[in-house]
Amino acid sequence: MKKALGVRFVRNGPIFYYEDESNMFTVDDKVIIKQGEYLEIGRVVIASKECQKEDLLEPARLIERLATPDDLVKEQKNTADATEAFQIGKKEARKAKLEMNIIGASYSFDRQKLTFLFSAPGRVDFRSLVRELAAIFKVRIELRQIGARDEAKYLGGIGPCGRPLCCSTFLGDFVPVSIKMAKNQGLSLNSNKLSGLCGRLMCCLNFENETYEELKKSMPDYGEEITTPEGHGKVVGLDILSQVITVKLFEERKTVDYAWEELTAAWA
Repeated sequence: MKKALGVRFVRNGPIFYYEDESNMFTVDDKVIIKQGEYLEIGRVVIASKECQKEDLLEPARLIERLATPDDLVKEQKNTADATEAFQIGKKEARKAKLEMNIIGASYSFDRQKLTFLFSAPGRVDFRSLVRELAAIFKVRIELRQIGARDEAKYLGGIGPCGRPLCCSTFLGDFVPVSIKMAKNQGLSLNSNKLSGLCGRLMCCLNFENETYEELKKSMPDYGEEITTPEGHGKVVGLDILSQVITVKLFEERKTVDYAWEELTAAWA
């Protein structure tokens, strides 16, 4: 077993894991870490996690140090300057008449790189914009296009449930979501009701899907014929969580709801 340190560089962004046997960091500590050619500041979200030896972790040597009070002051200045750069970036993009929406900007901790995040309906040739921004800020410029889900995660908002978006509050990484999950849960297949602010299927469809799949394994599916205390019939309705089955009886020509435990022996 080996121990890992979990660090986030962006609020509610993905967690990066680094080897760490020092036990000198605690949750919410700010740390300076080497990422590629640049120094970044991140927040510890997992102080010590046991991992298998075969798990791939970033080397401990990339962790430069615990952030000092001076580092925290520098981080605040970087954030303030990035906010100003964001407004300039939007202005320059409009001036260049590019079909893109710049939604955020951030400096690397060492201020060697300025990254702009943007969304766009398709590919954008932004080379002239990069040159213009590099001339203004005198640092390396990176323009990074993100998808609809990442845009919603970055900007935040209120979901159809009336609560803050899951992706912008506690989800680290996105997981695949399919229409099959909605079918498993007996939800309406109306895309307007299944889509979040990003226009994609809501991430919460995945939260209870495993439970539904496990419960459904032991129950008959729609259209299956089954014997009930009142005769033979066909399954026309399922309430998986309540374990209730609606059966259309052949002889009686009526539909009846049964608790699944009443029918278990007959179906098995």
